[in-house]
Amino acid sequence: MYTVIGATKSRAFRVMWMLEELGEPYTQIDAGPRTPEAKKYNPTGKIPALLDGNEVLTDSVALMTYLGDKHGRLTAPAGTPERARQDAMTFWLIDEFDAVLWTYAKNSFVRPEAERVPEIKDSLKAEFTRNADLLAERIKGPFLMGDQMTHADILAVHCINWSIGAGFPRVNDTVGKWAAEMRERDAFKAAQAKQPG
Repeated sequence: MYTVIGATKSRAFRVMWMLEELGEPYTQIDAGPRTPEAKKYNPTGKIPALLDGNEVLTDSVALMTYLGDKHGRLTAPAGTPERARQDAMTFWLIDEFDAVLWTYAKNSFVRPEAERVPEIKDSLKAEFTRNADLLAERIKGPFLMGDQMTHADILAVHCINWSIGAGFPRVNDTVGKWAAEMRERDAFKAAQAKQPG
């Protein structure tokens, strides 16, 4: 059984949702970033971490990639053109969605106040909106990569949810409708309802 270290309202949710989609049992330790509990598993204090037997693994996207490869689901096979396209989408989402949101968070509450640059926040919101418009053009079917769900879908929806929580403008209707449909998945709801312990 896996153990996910991290609060549900964090990037740990990506890993929890992935595990729910895979039907793999797991427990959750509800640890916030940079807490003593988080630092037990990752010296940087970043969450999530994943315990798989004696292995302690970190980084939400690396964890989703690992789980997909290990279980042969929610990913294209390594060494295929489909995987290269999936990886390109994943890396684009990290650069254009996740990094924008993380920069916004760092300049809102993460960094010490004297190090924040609040003037950048409006431009980050505009950039996210532009990137969501580009994503609308890239949706190839019911899922980002076509007929099969991959961890890229989980990453994108998590970032869209994060943008809502951060008060960003609404994404375009195409992306908004697609994300709403993804949030109706049983695995998404199960991850949201998971109780640490």
